Amino acid sequence: MDAGMLDLHPGAVAATVVALASAYMVWFWALSRRLSGPRMWPLVGSLPSVAMNRTRLHDWIADNLRATGEAATYQTCILPLPFLARRQGLVTVTCNPRNLEHILRARFDNYPKGPSWQAAFHDLLGQGIFNSDGETWLLQRKTAALEFTTRTLRNAMARWANRSIKDRLWRILADHCDAAASVDLQDLLLRLTFDNICGLTFGKDPETLSRDLSENPFANAFDDATLATMQRFLFPSFLWRIKKALGLGSEQSLRKSLAVVDQFMTETIATRKATPSDDLLSRFMKKRDSNGRAFPEDVLQWIALNFLLAGRDTSSVALSWFFWTVMQRPDVERKVLLEIASVLKVTRGDDTARWAEEPLDFDELDRLVYLKAALSETLRLYPSVPQDSKYVVADDVLPDGTVVPAGSAITYSIYSVGRMESIWGKDCVEFKPERWLSADGSRFETVKDSYRFVAFNGGPRTCLGKDLAYLQMKSIASAVLLRHSVELVPGHQVQQKMSLTLFMKNGLRVNVKPRDLASYVMPPEEAPPLASVVIPTTTAAAA
Repeated sequence: MDAGMLDLHPGAVAATVVALASAYMVWFWALSRRLSGPRMWPLVGSLPSVAMNRTRLHDWIADNLRATGEAATYQTCILPLPFLARRQGLVTVTCNPRNLEHILRARFDNYPKGPSWQAAFHDLLGQGIFNSDGETWLLQRKTAALEFTTRTLRNAMARWANRSIKDRLWRILADHCDAAASVDLQDLLLRLTFDNICGLTFGKDPETLSRDLSENPFANAFDDATLATMQRFLFPSFLWRIKKALGLGSEQSLRKSLAVVDQFMTETIATRKATPSDDLLSRFMKKRDSNGRAFPEDVLQWIALNFLLAGRDTSSVALSWFFWTVMQRPDVERKVLLEIASVLKVTRGDDTARWAEEPLDFDELDRLVYLKAALSETLRLYPSVPQDSKYVVADDVLPDGTVVPAGSAITYSIYSVGRMESIWGKDCVEFKPERWLSADGSRFETVKDSYRFVAFNGGPRTCLGKDLAYLQMKSIASAVLLRHSVELVPGHQVQQKMSLTLFMKNGLRVNVKPRDLASYVMPPEEAPPLASVVIPTTTAAAA
């Protein structure tokens, strides 16, 4: 009898496996029918679709959202297993402005960064303002808000930017004019904004934008640490935690990079304690926490690195896409230059040689409404941070009726917002700076529904440095265009890099030529009319 039972055992096991597999497939079929997102596969969900579209991820997400019509929302599953699929495995993707307002403002407390995001970034950013929630975030936010409203900080930004432009950027561009050699404009912009934000944050210029474009240990370590941190999101959290414990792969690189960053920050904090200045770090040293105590050194380091991460990449990425767009739109470039010329003619006289002696000052920059419109249009189509994610604390229903259970995740696609006809109209993919101007073109006008444009986030987490970002971008853009014209190197491929910010994968290789300003000394009404041109979304090559 025992032998007979043993003989039947393999068959029984097989029957059980088949029954379980059949039950799972029925369950999976029902799950996939309920979800409106891209195709899913058993056990791995929509991850294969993500992998297959990784080189055009943001456009792929926009296509999926566009397919849902005015809802602009879909749900998918990355872990289709019973008891997990409706919570930890569920991802809601949206670009619906009403949903964004609900997530970012109306139910702000229900949608924090969440434990997965905070754990991944903790080694680099700690509990800094961009990696914290609750009281920790609120205290830093209130303290920073007081500083970002001061004219002193704005003047400091203008001072650091003008110094870098005049002493280094202009000279480097002139060198490449003389040598007739191409240059990676994105790299120059990254170095320039890194130096500026270091000056603003630490009161210390690392001079990564030097004429020999040499490498800087701190800048390289910070880049490597950011990249290694981003790689944590490619795997389930337990895998990167194992790699970290064993010191393997990217986790070993992260540990080495953080050691360099920590040493630099320790020295910088010590210097600022000895000789305070008007930088952000010195200002936070004077502040007190909720218990009336000074911030400890590790907290000061977190605060400084958080501002560094936010202030460096976002402006340089936006400027890179701005210049790429302007190179394809000579009518927009001419309009920008005519506006600059009209301002400088009033402030500096008719002699065009005097126009390029110094970068534009704050009052001159403030008059450049068309340039601000062109930069805003760039951010609409190419937001520096193309998407962000939130964790759902408690069961909720979005304004469009989508049910989001506790423990699930929400991704809101900022990139897709600007590319939806239901949000921006039939001309949504056209680059039209005049969207942002009054009827007579004399005033910059923000969108009435602020959640149609969330390049600077929204709600309580709206970017504190928004005005400083516009100031820096206008300063750099006007300085480059005033002295030089840039042209895309023939055959150079411009592609999006799949990272936290919308970098160009291959950089922005350009030829630089000196600018002749004589043809721009004319009344603004003589500027050519703007054409309606669709800018490619992912890849472009010069003819």
